[in-house]
Amino acid sequence: MLAVITGATSGIGKKMSEYLYEKGWNLILTGRNREVLANLEKKYNGKAETIALDMSYENDVYRLYDFCKEKDVDMIVNNAGFGIFGEFEKTDLKKEIELINVNVKAVHILTKLFLQKFCKKNKGIILNVASSAGFLPGPLLSSYYASKNYVTSMTLAISEELRRKKSNVKICMLCPGPVDTEFNNRAGVVFSVKPISAEYAAKYAINQALKGKTIIIPGTMVRLGVVFSKFVPKKLLCRVTYNIQKKKMK
Repeated sequence: MLAVITGATSGIGKKMSEYLYEKGWNLILTGRNREVLANLEKKYNGKAETIALDMSYENDVYRLYDFCKEKDVDMIVNNAGFGIFGEFEKTDLKKEIELINVNVKAVHILTKLFLQKFCKKNKGIILNVASSAGFLPGPLLSSYYASKNYVTSMTLAISEELRRKKSNVKICMLCPGPVDTEFNNRAGVVFSVKPISAEYAAKYAINQALKGKTIIIPGTMVRLGVVFSKFVPKKLLCRVTYNIQKKKMK
């Protein structure tokens, strides 16, 4: 079995690679940190290939697919992503375009290309790392929340298309609440609630994806929060979310 993981040098992506390796999978890992990738390749004793790429560059996204297209891939994990904190008026446009490229554009391209590949053999798993934020509006993290809304909406739509075709291809989305990774440091915020570990999120996601679960939400309280949010007016959700995010300010 062979899995491709983007954003594999830290956080959930790295923990997913460790867990899949323990389960006997072969791996193709990508990220921006060449040194970490080289260490992972050594650590996994010949069961991992690595390629240093930046998912904010469209050419690198296609380079990843070209690197994989002749291989018998069983799973693609679209994990690379980041957030930007602040009022939309004041956040940096260049960084926001980079965010859209990583969180949306790269996920869209790789989902489409691997979906076409998997549909030809009627087998394969696409696991998109989204967020519980993907079900909400997100003042002070507007670009990040919007990007994850895109991922959740696209993933659910594709899942229904596959279901109607009775396809054996599965598409899933991991939608956690706060996870203890480097995300908050890059976004420039601190946690306002206790996060789950990246290891727990990774193992839970892989186990549920292998079972064909479409919506993967670790933690009972987060699952209840997502359900509850469906019954609350969007404008009220915006006010609630703003107050939660404001507590994250460093």
